[in-house]
Amino acid sequence: MAEVTYPCYWEKKDNSGQWYWIYYAKNGKAIARSSESYHNRSDCTHSIGLLQNSKDDPIFYTE
Repeated sequence: MAEVTYPCYWEKKDNSGQWYWIYYAKNGKAIARSSESYHNRSDCTHSIGLLQNSKDDPIFYTE
């Protein structure tokens, strides 16, 4: 297994056998988790790709 470097996404299985991801910051702390679990690891990986490709999407806020 490769040495883990940060920042990174980590795909894991929950107790029911479904896949989810956790995003770890540069300091190694978990800062985000997928909002759903996936039956297929490929679907989990796809959701990570969606996030990685959204860096130029607009950010909205309310005060």
